[in-house]
Amino acid sequence: MKLHLHRFQLETKTPFKLSRVTYNVRELLVVELQENGFSGFGEASDHSFYEVKIEEMWEVLESLKPIIETNKFDTPEEFWKKMNPYLKGHSFAQCALDVAAHDLFGKKMGKPLYELWNLKLENLPITDYTIGIDTPEKMVQKMQATSWSVYKIKLGVPQDLEIMKALRAATDVPFRIDANCGWTVEETIEKSIELKKLGVEFIEQPLRGGEFDEMKRVYEKSALPIFADESCVSESDVAKCVDRFHGINIKLMKCGGLTPARRMIAEARQLGLQVMAGCMMESSIGISAVAQLLPLLDYIDMDSILLIKKDIAEGVKILENGEVVFPKENGIGVKLLS
Repeated sequence: MKLHLHRFQLETKTPFKLSRVTYNVRELLVVELQENGFSGFGEASDHSFYEVKIEEMWEVLESLKPIIETNKFDTPEEFWKKMNPYLKGHSFAQCALDVAAHDLFGKKMGKPLYELWNLKLENLPITDYTIGIDTPEKMVQKMQATSWSVYKIKLGVPQDLEIMKALRAATDVPFRIDANCGWTVEETIEKSIELKKLGVEFIEQPLRGGEFDEMKRVYEKSALPIFADESCVSESDVAKCVDRFHGINIKLMKCGGLTPARRMIAEARQLGLQVMAGCMMESSIGISAVAQLLPLLDYIDMDSILLIKKDIAEGVKILENGEVVFPKENGIGVKLLS
């Protein structure tokens, strides 16, 4: 097995504003595992909030190259377990390596991952389309430039309710809200009442990640279901979300790949939590990986390939109604574009 690292940039079609940051370019590291004529791909992007840099991921994976290239693994899960002691504290890098191992494994086995997991592409959730923070007028324009069945609206500014009323006046489709840690307890409870009237399905991460005691108050009094994002980074966080959130949003880079993501889904189900999977700024590699989990999910947010100017790979396709079309390729179904 050979390890190859590639570096790209993903540029958004328009500046993308959250409650805490605005960006239009993300650096991307692509991991390629090559064996017997097959190539498996995984990816991870830089991320200022989680203090992840491409250079650090590149350095740690290059340092592990002798171990990776001499490793013989029967399953991706076994490979993840072997590499985890070296990659603790580097979940983004481990995600890229784990997804590449899954892609390679599926291609060698001649099947898509969801088939290897005995999953069927039936009754799949459709992805939302994200509208970043802007003036109410511009957010309405962005929404009307698409024709989607459900929108995720980024909030966390003083004009939140003004924005939502303007958007609701322009469409009758469902909304989901992501406050990205931008609200207080009282603000969340109060806004949940108004947002429910405006056809919002749920609120994602209203408070900062570590505020579990405060979230218990929100959980008890919110008029809408609450989903954890920054509060549910890794496997150890799932149980903490019980009686504080109604569901969790799993992101592959944060938890370390498909291997821990599947364990998190299983644990969440046992604990009575709903499950959503999300994305950061990713290419078709990351989106095709998370798509393999669709039969296990209640909700999905995998629209980043719709928000970037130019993709660096081919994989799953997303139709304008939010439905996902899977490729005929095996593994996660991706090809790196030249």
